[in-house]
Amino acid sequence: MTNKESSSGSLLDSLRGAIDFADQAVQKRLDEEAPGLKVEESGTVISIGNGIALVSGLAGVRADELVQFSGGLTGIAFNLDPEAVGVIMLGSSETVSSGDRVRRTGRVVDIPVGEGLLGRVIDAAAQPLDNRGPVDFKERWSVEREAPPIMARAPVTEPLQTGLKVVDALIPIGRGQRELILGDRQIGKTAIALDTIINQADKDVICVYCSIGQQGADVAKFIGQLRKLGAMEYSIVMVASGDGPPGLRFIAPYAATSIAEYFMEQGRDVLIVYDDLTLHARAYRELSLLLERPPGREAYPGDIFYLHSRLLERSTHLREEYGGGSLTALPIIETQAQNISAYIPTNLISITDGQIYLSPDLFQLNHLPAVDVGKSVSRVGGKTQLPAYRTVTGDLRLSYAQFEELEMFARFGTRLDDKTRETIERGRRVRKVLTQPELQPLTIPEQIAVLLSVTEGLFDELEVEEIPAAEEKIRKAVSGKLPEICCKIEEGETLSEEDQQQIIETARSAVEAEKEEEE
Repeated sequence: MTNKESSSGSLLDSLRGAIDFADQAVQKRLDEEAPGLKVEESGTVISIGNGIALVSGLAGVRADELVQFSGGLTGIAFNLDPEAVGVIMLGSSETVSSGDRVRRTGRVVDIPVGEGLLGRVIDAAAQPLDNRGPVDFKERWSVEREAPPIMARAPVTEPLQTGLKVVDALIPIGRGQRELILGDRQIGKTAIALDTIINQADKDVICVYCSIGQQGADVAKFIGQLRKLGAMEYSIVMVASGDGPPGLRFIAPYAATSIAEYFMEQGRDVLIVYDDLTLHARAYRELSLLLERPPGREAYPGDIFYLHSRLLERSTHLREEYGGGSLTALPIIETQAQNISAYIPTNLISITDGQIYLSPDLFQLNHLPAVDVGKSVSRVGGKTQLPAYRTVTGDLRLSYAQFEELEMFARFGTRLDDKTRETIERGRRVRKVLTQPELQPLTIPEQIAVLLSVTEGLFDELEVEEIPAAEEKIRKAVSGKLPEICCKIEEGETLSEEDQQQIIETARSAVEAEKEEEE
């Protein structure tokens, strides 16, 4: 920085301080002589376009302060330049024109929070989108809040069950964790989030779904499925549409997190889904370039990492003296041509506690959910996994990893020995078992029964196409005949050898019954 720039900045700070002092003096005099009157600082719109307004005359405005245009529209003071203030508009700019007055409000952007939001569909400014009237609330919280300090955080100790076998068994998620979901477009990222939300029924978990830049038809379908399956009772949906102002897309995830934090600080467990942060980063890039902030790698500003880190750091598990609640985040991002080493994916991989990677190759083969177990990882959730899973996941992951290595050689017609052929056949059955239809999450005992069956080789003599029917019979048999063992699994007790043997025998009977029906 040159001496000229330094002196200019010091002069600007001094000027703002003098204006604040003058405002306080005038306000004090007004309070004495004309109670009720307030001093307001106002400015004038110089230019407007693409969700950005340049305003002159707001010498005392603070960073991120909320300003209001003469027509009632609000905006965020984003760039504090000596000549003009760059304002991000939180709404359509059609009602604003050059020459309009703009006044300071003295506060930052906030949003209603509370129980009245449950079951509602709102935008990033908390305006209702579900034709159910105004939102009922008692408090307003700032959309930008500090993340809980380290000393207020507790270890992640409880699992968040998704109802998906491949996730709960091999890539488990804990309450308070941040697990990234990434993959190319249209291969089932949102479907994993939807199944997870549906699976929280009767588990006392509040769900917040934040849609950023998605197509209206896709969001409407998502909301329709939540309503059809009764999940809207414990859910809140925030929508920042792709054809709306970029300012609303920018603040949407922060506003949704403030709503979720309200419940977390009440001691509740909360799940929040950001769908997706790639479009959020693009909205911020658009705003930054319009405000002439210098671009860096891939034209994103240098502070794009801080943009998402300060958002995701708000997800945690609080200690008991701070309420004991938790906020679990499932951010979703889109990759291009499986490039997980691009700028935004690498940023978010480094911020989160693990990732669920969806493979286009598995999607094309109709292995859904198309989770690539080799590239997916959970750095926290394994510590929260129920003991029953640990009896099956070790052998399952090992056999599946061996299968993936050997399957490549089998494609080239390589001559295989019996042991290798057996490993490949077992791996194919494991992969078939890990597939699961959408909107059909499974209970923990049902998952354990099926996973134990495949690791014990009960499906080895079945054709791969016969496995879904046999799997269904096993789930029904174990749920109906072994209720005590099912209760032990759900309560987190370790399965004894005798319990495992009972499950295997029940499953074997179900598989044999399926064979007889086929014959």
